[in-house]
Amino acid sequence: MDIQIGRGKTARRAYGIDEIALVPGARTLDPTLADTSWEIGKIKREIPIIASAMDGVVDVKMAALLSELGAMGVLNLEGIQTRYADPEPVLNKIATVGKSEFVGLMQELYAEPIKSELIQKRIGQIKERGGIAAVSLTPAAALKYGEVVASAAPDILFVQATVVSTAHLSPGSSTPLDLVEFCQQMPMPVVLGNCVTYEVTLNLMKSGAAGILVGIGPGAACTSRGVLGVGVPQATAIADCAAAREDYYAQTGKYVPVIADGGIVTGGDICKCIACGADAVMIGSPIARASEAPGKDYHWGMATPSPVLPRGTRINVGTTGTIREILVGPAKLDDGTHNLLGALKTSMGTLGAKNLKEMQQVEVIIAPSLLTEGKVYQKAQQLGMGK
Repeated sequence: MDIQIGRGKTARRAYGIDEIALVPGARTLDPTLADTSWEIGKIKREIPIIASAMDGVVDVKMAALLSELGAMGVLNLEGIQTRYADPEPVLNKIATVGKSEFVGLMQELYAEPIKSELIQKRIGQIKERGGIAAVSLTPAAALKYGEVVASAAPDILFVQATVVSTAHLSPGSSTPLDLVEFCQQMPMPVVLGNCVTYEVTLNLMKSGAAGILVGIGPGAACTSRGVLGVGVPQATAIADCAAAREDYYAQTGKYVPVIADGGIVTGGDICKCIACGADAVMIGSPIARASEAPGKDYHWGMATPSPVLPRGTRINVGTTGTIREILVGPAKLDDGTHNLLGALKTSMGTLGAKNLKEMQQVEVIIAPSLLTEGKVYQKAQQLGMGK
């Protein structure tokens, strides 16, 4: 039902992940029987988690570790790793600069040109370590470096920006990326995003996308919603985009996975995203907390170093454990940020979902008090869910 904002303007109510809850059905199952595997571009993974293409989250080492554990990490081909042959001193600068100097430093560091040879080198290094070479470019960079990336032959390419659509108007002096042609020409699967609506999702799937990223502005380090006022709460965005996936599958027989990207911190968040229709999630800050993460206790968004309009910030996430403990346990924390796979399997067992498709069908209710009901002591003592 539309809500009247004022004369001449109505709005649809949308819901965020924190406003919903999952309802147990008539059946339960042992968590060990829950199948969490999923597939994208013929790449099958046991853990439906992708680490975000952010410089504080994924480097060559982390990409290989995530692949080894059954997940996947995406390397940002426009970041520190492809601008500097030795990224360590640069990452140390980012981790030690003060708050007031941070934006200026980031703009200065990211002004260093991207080097084609480093794009090829980093992709090769991930392969040498036995990892899945998943990499990311913005549409403008895809136009510029597409051939270089194709020659390095990564396993999968993510083309992502704050918002991506097939109907992009550009000044006469520039040529926009033709998504249909690009997806057809690239020798590897291409994932497109980000989007938040049924119509754009359907159009991106028709363009040949191997997967769709869903989410505008909910990320922990992202400030797009404050800077631009743009976004749709994740629960609603995922459900709308998943509906497009189902309709596209019914029309074509081709199943294109939907990946919830942003605002996902705990195991419960992951479970709710899948229940809303996601096939997998992309997360940044939870992975940035790993001892192996390149950010050295810090996490920052992809649009943070923009020279004209930064739409991200640097947040201190700390280090809470190894990437193994965060993904598959054993958990050392009680707040849902460790053993994310165990949380998903346990939730699926509680809900009686044998696989992710069944998890997408569980009952969802509106429950704004879910995270606060009965948690007075946790909140007062800043323990568990009250941190």
